[in-house]
Amino acid sequence: MSDIDVTSPLLLFPAISLLLLAYTNRFIVIAGLTRSLYEKYKETHDDSMYAQIEHLRLRIKLIRHKQLWGVIAFMLCCISMLCNMADYQFVGGVLFATSIVTLIISLIICFIEIYISGYALNVQLESLSKRA
Repeated sequence: MSDIDVTSPLLLFPAISLLLLAYTNRFIVIAGLTRSLYEKYKETHDDSMYAQIEHLRLRIKLIRHKQLWGVIAFMLCCISMLCNMADYQFVGGVLFATSIVTLIISLIICFIEIYISGYALNVQLESLSKRA
């Protein structure tokens, strides 16, 4: 960890920023879809729509968790940089390593959410092909 200097945490800044932006965009799209399905459900009381809404609720929860871990990674990166600037390289290195771990946690949750999304689309497409 002695090779980590003040510029090392800067390597994660663009990646984390872009990930948080992508996560926020996914959240906005899914929230809009949930609102739309909820309005349709209030009109029709279709059980399949209710199931889709519940599925979207799970995805929103996962997005919140991956945003949380991404923000923690970003904060740890910033604190790591401050520690390195104050000549606390060991603490800065540990915080930088921890920020990488939290970023990996965020990415794992992202993978799970994308997998669930793909699975839900396949289920919906299969039910459509059964009707045809």
